[in-house]
Amino acid sequence: MSSIAQRLELVRERIRKAADAAGRLPTNIHLLAVCKTVPAALIREAYVAGQHAFGENYVQEASEKIIALADLRQNLEWHFIGPLQSNKTKEVATLFDWVHSIDRLKIAQRLSVQRLNEPQLRPLQVCVQVNLSGEITKGGVAPNEVAELCDLVAQLPAICLRGLMTIPAPSANPAIQALACAQLRQCFTELATTRLGNLAYAHFDTLSMGMSDDLEAAIAEGSTLVRIGTAIFGQRN
Repeated sequence: MSSIAQRLELVRERIRKAADAAGRLPTNIHLLAVCKTVPAALIREAYVAGQHAFGENYVQEASEKIIALADLRQNLEWHFIGPLQSNKTKEVATLFDWVHSIDRLKIAQRLSVQRLNEPQLRPLQVCVQVNLSGEITKGGVAPNEVAELCDLVAQLPAICLRGLMTIPAPSANPAIQALACAQLRQCFTELATTRLGNLAYAHFDTLSMGMSDDLEAAIAEGSTLVRIGTAIFGQRN
């Protein structure tokens, strides 16, 4: 079986090739290693192999690993990418650097208030999640609601609106993968264009899309951050 370091290098090579094919710089595409159900020891192994940004879906599981890896905290960037309930926002506001799954103003407001209580921490970097497929099992706002929620989130203290995130419906068809990614890019471009000069959008630069099976399509459509789990850590139990 390949080591974590070998798998990471294979993913980085996929990113480089996809960027080259799209006429983009690989350095403009960030790799987030998704470590849901992955033990802290393997995250440490990935860190030794040069990976510093990690994504988690479950608050309790993530909290335990963040504590277990406290000696690396200054060099790690923790991203919360799963659905977030109101009763878990305090832990997320305290422990994480990024939240990708904002889909309700109430959640953003709670994170803002709770992050304000941690003055030693920089503002929480957040993305608004967009549900492109309308699947009721997935979080996210409808595309026609994105601008309104972004405008409200962007005004909150202790929060920095960075961009949009989506989890497209699974498909092995590259054309369908590309279509979903193009939809999110269109939402992003419309917002970035119409809010040009708005200081609340000064750091609006992130398209969080692309996973192990569709990172090439996502990069071709402008993804700036791909969330890769299986291709790095293998199939989850």
